[in-house]
Amino acid sequence: MHGVAQHKEKFRAMSDIYKIGLIGCGVVGQQVAEILRCEADEISKKTGLRLQLVRVCDKDRSQAVKAGIPDDLFTTQAADIFNDKSIAAVVELVGGTTVAKDFVLRALDAGQDVVTANKALLAKFGREIYRAAHAQNRAVAFEASCGGGIPLILPLRNGLVANRINAIYGILNGTCNYILSEMSTKGKSYAEALAEAQAAGFAELDPTLDVSGGDTAHKLAILASIAFCCDVDLDRLNVEGIEQLDAEDISAGKELGYVCKLLGIAQRADSGISLRVHPAFVHHDHPLASTAGSFNAISVYGNWVGHTLFLGRGAGGKPTASAVVADLIDLASGNAGRTFRYPMLNDCTTAPKYVPVEELRSRFYVRLQVADRPGVMGKITNVFGARQISIRAVTQHERVEAAVGGSVSVVVLTHEAVEGRMREALDEISALDVVQAKPVLIRVVSEHAEYAS
Repeated sequence: MHGVAQHKEKFRAMSDIYKIGLIGCGVVGQQVAEILRCEADEISKKTGLRLQLVRVCDKDRSQAVKAGIPDDLFTTQAADIFNDKSIAAVVELVGGTTVAKDFVLRALDAGQDVVTANKALLAKFGREIYRAAHAQNRAVAFEASCGGGIPLILPLRNGLVANRINAIYGILNGTCNYILSEMSTKGKSYAEALAEAQAAGFAELDPTLDVSGGDTAHKLAILASIAFCCDVDLDRLNVEGIEQLDAEDISAGKELGYVCKLLGIAQRADSGISLRVHPAFVHHDHPLASTAGSFNAISVYGNWVGHTLFLGRGAGGKPTASAVVADLIDLASGNAGRTFRYPMLNDCTTAPKYVPVEELRSRFYVRLQVADRPGVMGKITNVFGARQISIRAVTQHERVEAAVGGSVSVVVLTHEAVEGRMREALDEISALDVVQAKPVLIRVVSEHAEYAS
C-alpha cells in the first residue's frame, strides 16, 4: 500500500495548473476550448494534469462569444499572451505562413512551448521554427498538422523509431478523397462532386490548395522529413492534383479492378528518396482503396514492423482539436520536451538525395482517343515497344461519332515501366495523325514490399 500511496502523491504533485494561451478562435480553436472546458476532469483523472485555458486571442470577438469564452479570457492583442509569464504553452490556430510564423517565433522567444496544426507553416519554415525552439530549449508540437485526429507524428517519432521507414503511402486530404469517392461510386463528374463537397462542408469555397495536391504535399513533406530523418525541401516534391480527372477514366479504372485516389507517396531507395503527390489507381483489395468519403488513411512500411495502417478523420474541428489537446498533454507531462530533443527534425538533419521522377518505375493506365481505322494500334504499340514499355492489357470502348469519320476510346494498361520513357512515348503518340486528343495518363500503384531491405 505504501507504494500505491507514493504513486498517488506523485500524481498530485503533477496536478499543478498548466496554463494555455490560444491564438485563433475559428472552427478548430472553438473545439479546443470546448475540450479543455468539458474534459478537464477526465484529463486530470487519466493523467494527473490540470490544463487551463487562460487567454484566447482573435481579431473577431464574435467567434469567442459563440464558443462561450468568458470576456475576461478574451483579447484582440496577441502580446497579452506572449507577455503573460504564467502561460506555459501557446496554441497557434490562425493558419497561413505570415502572421502565424510571427506568432510562433514570438511565443518561443517568450519561453513558451507551441502547439500548431499549421502544415503549410511547418512544411515551408519548419527548419527556422525548430531552430528557434531548440535555441530557447522549447518544444513545438504538431500532431494536428498531418492527418487531423489520426496519430501520425507520435508513432513516427516514438512507436516506430526502431524501424527504418521504407515508404509512406497516404490519402492525406479529405476533400479530394470525398470528391474521388463520389466520382467512383456514383459516377459523378469532377465538377458535380466538388460542388457537393462544398455544400457538405468538406471543401472550401476556394478549394485550390486541396484539389491541386498542395495540402497533401505539405503533409507529406513533414511526414517524410521525420520518417527518413532528413531535411526535405518542399520544392522538390512532384505534385499533381485531381482537377483534370475525368469520370470516364474513373469508370474505366473501376472496370479493371482499380479505385482512383490522390496519394502522397514517399519512398526510400539506395539512390535516394522520391516524394510525389498524384492521382493513382489502387487495386480494389488494398486497404487504401476502401477508404471512402472524407476519411484519411496512411500506410507506413518499416523494416521490422512491416505494414502499419493509420485510418481516421483527417480534418474537421473535433478531430483536429483532439490532436491539439493530446499535444498539450504531452507538453504538460514533459514527454514532448524530451522527444523534441531527438535529432530527427530538419534543423538537425541534412538534405537527402532525390530520385528524379523520370527515373521512377510504375505501371500505367493510358487512355487514347484514336481514329477508328485499321493499323492504328500497330502504330501505337510500335512506339511503346521502341521504349521497352510492355503492354499488359488493351480495352476498346464504344465508338464516338465525329464530324468526319469517327474515333474510339482505347485504354492501355502497361507493365512496370520507367516514367521518363513513358512520357517520351506519349509525346510521340500525341503527334501521330491517328490520335485525336491528348492522352490521359494515370499511374497504377502496387502494394509496397512489406519487408523491403
